[in-house]
Amino acid sequence: MEFTSIGGVNSISDYTASWEKAKETKPKNTAFETLFQSALKMVNQTNDYTNAARETMLSYAMGLTNSTTDVQVAQWKANSSLQYTVAVRNAVLDAYKEIMQLQF
Repeated sequence: MEFTSIGGVNSISDYTASWEKAKETKPKNTAFETLFQSALKMVNQTNDYTNAARETMLSYAMGLTNSTTDVQVAQWKANSSLQYTVAVRNAVLDAYKEIMQLQF
């Protein structure tokens, strides 16, 4: 059985070629992509600080270290980073809500 082209429908290779061409002409760094990458780095850094604080607390609890200062500093870094990340998230959500309320 052989399929014939229906008028106005292109072959899949035409669409694939168009997609590849569109990917090549796409700008490399858009504002959204830059914002997203920055937010992703911030979340990863906050996660790293949280994990470091957890490891410091565990090592203190197990008696591997006696430095309460290290525990406090690690907790302060994790807490500050989390507060900053939440503040940025709230600002982005507020901006998004404002944009969605715009009428054209």
